[in-house]
Formats: sequence, C-alpha cells, structure tokens
Amino acid sequence: MNKMLLAGAAGLMVLSTVSFAKTYQTNAPAAVAGEYIVKMKSSSALNKSTMKLLGDTKEVISAEAGTFVVVNASNKSLSAIRLMNEVEYVEPNYIYQVIKSAPALPGTYSDVTAEYFSANAPTDPEYGKLWGLNNTGNNEPDKSGNISSNVGVVGADVAAHKAWDITKGSKKVVVAIIDTGMDWNHPDLKNQVWTNEGEIPGDGIDNDGNGYIDDVHGWNANANNGNPMDGNSHGTHCAGTIGAEHNNGIGVAGVMSEVQMMPVKFLTDSGSGSLADAIKAIDYATKMNVDIMSNSWGGGGYSKALEDAIKSANDKGIVFTAAAGNDGTNNDSAPHYPSNYQVDNVISVAAHTAQDGLASFSCYGRNTVHVAAPGHMILSSVPGNKYAVYSGTSMATPHVSGVVGLLIAQEGRMNPKDLRDRLIQTSVPAAGYKRKLQANGRVNAYNFLTNTRIPSSEPDFSGARTEVLSEAFETAHPYVSGSKISKTYNFAGAKFIKVVVEKYDTESNYDFVILKNSAGTIVEKISGKGEDYTTDYVEGDSFTLEFTSDSSDNRWGASIKEVKAIY
Repeated sequence: MNKMLLAGAAGLMVLSTVSFAKTYQTNAPAAVAGEYIVKMKSSSALNKSTMKLLGDTKEVISAEAGTFVVVNASNKSLSAIRLMNEVEYVEPNYIYQVIKSAPALPGTYSDVTAEYFSANAPTDPEYGKLWGLNNTGNNEPDKSGNISSNVGVVGADVAAHKAWDITKGSKKVVVAIIDTGMDWNHPDLKNQVWTNEGEIPGDGIDNDGNGYIDDVHGWNANANNGNPMDGNSHGTHCAGTIGAEHNNGIGVAGVMSEVQMMPVKFLTDSGSGSLADAIKAIDYATKMNVDIMSNSWGGGGYSKALEDAIKSANDKGIVFTAAAGNDGTNNDSAPHYPSNYQVDNVISVAAHTAQDGLASFSCYGRNTVHVAAPGHMILSSVPGNKYAVYSGTSMATPHVSGVVGLLIAQEGRMNPKDLRDRLIQTSVPAAGYKRKLQANGRVNAYNFLTNTRIPSSEPDFSGARTEVLSEAFETAHPYVSGSKISKTYNFAGAKFIKVVVEKYDTESNYDFVILKNSAGTIVEKISGKGEDYTTDYVEGDSFTLEFTSDSSDNRWGASIKEVKAIY
C-alpha cells in the first residue's frame, strides 16, 4: 500500500488488519509526472504568442476562477514559464485519491431482510442498519452487512427522525457529488438523479448552450463528456447516504428523501484524479449553481488553483463539504486538502462511531476540522443494485451534505459561513470529541433546523492578558533522541491559561509537546509542524509542559515563551 498516496486521502478506510509499524515519508505529494497547472493573469493573456512560450500544452481550462493551462514542462522550460509576465502562478498537477474498502454485499437488493427500529422509520428493508440516521444502540452492521454484536450509544446519530418531522428535503435542492461518479440506474438512486431538462440525450449537441455536450446527468471532467457513470463504487456509496429514496420497498434510505443529486466525476474508476480535472469538476458544479458540493476525496499538497476554484463556489453561495482525512492525524499541524482550505464555504468533516467517539482513523483538528458525523461501518448503495458497508471520513461527509441540504430545503440558501457557524453551534458535544474539533461534537440535524444552539463551555479569552514565561520552554535545535524535558509554571491568581507555542517542528505522531494541568492530566499533545499555535485552556494558575522524543528522526524542536491568562 503506497503510504504517499494514502497521506491525507479522505477515501474509504480499509477494514482489514493494519500494521502500525513506523514509516517515513520523504517524497513530495503525488502529481502527474511532468505536468503543471499554469494560472494566467487574465483570459486575454492567453494568445498565440503566450501559447508558443508555454510550449507543450495539454489543455486549456476556462473556469469561473480564471484561465488555467495544463502544460508538460521540463525544469528548464518551467523556470521560463514562471518568469512570464502573463503568468500568475505555476504548480504541480497533483493527484487526489479515494481508498477502496470492503466488497459489496453479495447478490442484489432483493437479498436483504427487513428490520424496523422506530415507528418513524422509512419502510426500506435495510433502514434498520443505518445507525448514522437512528442509533438504537444495537444496529451497527459488520463488514458483511449483518448486525454486529457491538453496543452503540442510543441517539449518537444525526437525529434524522426528529429532523424529518420538519422537512425531508426538496427536489429544488441540488447536491453535486464530486467523486467517482454515480450509478444513476441503481433502484435506490434512479429517481433522485439530477437531470438537465435542456439537453437532448445522445445527440452530440450542446442543446442548452451551457458549454457542455450531452450533460444530461452531470459531467465527467476526466473524460470531458456527459457520462459520469461510477465504475468504482465510492461515489455511489456517498450518494446513497445523501439521498437514497425513502419508502420504495428496497435497500436503504438517505438523509434526504427529496433531493436532486448531480454526479460530477473527476476521479477515475481506479479512484484517482488530477488537480486539473478537480478544477474542471468544481467549475462545472459552480456554473450549474448547485446548492452543495460533497467532496469525499483528498491528497496532494496545497494548491492555489484548487483554492481559487473553491473560492469561486463560495462567491456563489455554494457550500463545500469536505472529508477531513483518514490518517488519524492532526490537521492543525499536518494539513489535509481540500478540507483545510480556509474558505468560508468549506466544512471539514471528521468521522465518529456508533459508540459516540471519534473513529480511530479519522483526522481531527481543534482549529481546522469543524464537526463529526457518522463514518464507521456505514451501509449504503454501490453499483449493480447492491449495497456495502464502508468506513471513512468519506462516509461522514455525505451525512453532513444531506443535513445541510435539509436546512436549505427548509430555509433556502444562506451565507455559507453563517450556515457553517450554525452547524458548529448546534452540534452535540461529547467527551470523545473535546479538543479535537471546533464543534467539540457531532452534527445534529434537528438542532440545526431549529437553530437550537449548544452554549460553549470554553472560557472567553477575548480579554485575556499575554504573560511571559519566567523561563522559556525550549528544546535544543535539533533536539536529542530520547529526550524528556519537563517544567511547571505558576501564574498566581489566574483562573484559566492557554499556552502560545511560538514554533514547533517534531516527528509527527512520535515526538510531542505535552500540556498538563495541575492534577497531571494531559490537556493537549502537539506533534508535527506549526507556528503561533494556541493550546486548549488549563483551569487554574498552574500547568506543566513536557517534551518527549523517541530514538530517531530528530527535527527542529519547540519554543514556548508566552501564555494567555484570564484573572
């Protein structure tokens, strides 16, 4: 298994036994060999003269976010391109991934048996196994689709039943599933797929004049055609969670009973796709003015081009849900894209279990990951009229996309940041999420629809005083193998304290800066790389800082000189 491609990927969690032996990542993020994305300063800057200077041009993308050119370039020609006055920036054509997981259940939808757990439940025969919609405490499926012996926490779900008393959605709401496509012939999805009424299927003509030929059910940005059929299963699984049809006598049910789902394919049937195709996919959904883009994928490094495409969607008021990633790491210090982009419409989603805790594989981040949603052992649709159980932040994201769709159905579109803030403030806090997410908890559709806000338990640090440590807490640079440094600090009279980490650069998940309260309880462990990071708060006027390292891969270390204190 290629660790480089897995890094940050937000696809399916592999359900087989995993070895946790230490690995080292020395390679840059995966990209298409020799290909680069060139952003032009304006569309008029792209003429015969600049095209000649750009050299081997593969594709020109005229998007809402600007004009991009995909070029094949050597190091020598790349240097010349970067110096062109007409060029805004150049970056690698990164590769993004999903990670395929458990196989589909054998047979077709007719093989499943009915189970009912609530009078308010849809009549779909497999609905009773959808703990993410209604967690009864004993309805988590195993990887074969049978009810497991695992005991869950009753009510640790998205509160779908209560939300459905208010709304089950609307056919006016369009959710773009930017993924591997969607099997719109699946019996649970065929009545929920978006259809472009202005297009005549198969005539090879752009009937509605939108710039896309035969885009009857969405778009395939990889093949540049109107056939976004799913040959992988990932996109179809996400679609079932968002909007599988209710009460049709087969299979499962989605968060939304009424919705239009638009498949926008840029990930191939192998589960990977390029930055160029991601830009085209997001641009298509932006031009079609969808309400929500659901994004269960990730990889690559930071891309200004991808960020620009997401900003264009934000400018139109389109919500962009994004999987936080399956590496089990802190996105605050090890960013995952696209979920880490600091754009107002991005909602970063972690995965939680039926036991009401963060899934072991889920990425987290108190500053960068917004909410958690059901993402472990999730049953949903896959191609060929089948169903399968997958796990991952990929499965959590469509739960949030559906919940957001319910609100838009009820109240209409709103400012994406206001919507995101409301989602965070109405989430249900629990100990398993504390200090891991902005919301400190999981999404609750009923609270979200009724705007029932959960008061924050965190002290207000807006008026906190900045205090200097009596002695800076600092490692050697680089630090020594097998280090263990500890020092206790007191600020007499302080009620609450946060530590400001000026800089840290440690081997991620192996070497740590640790903050403990006066009782010796760990408040926060910091690992990876970052600057000007503020920890969670310690109650009282005393705390201890520790630094520990293992026997290998020593890096710069850490430096701490200040705290913020409330008296």
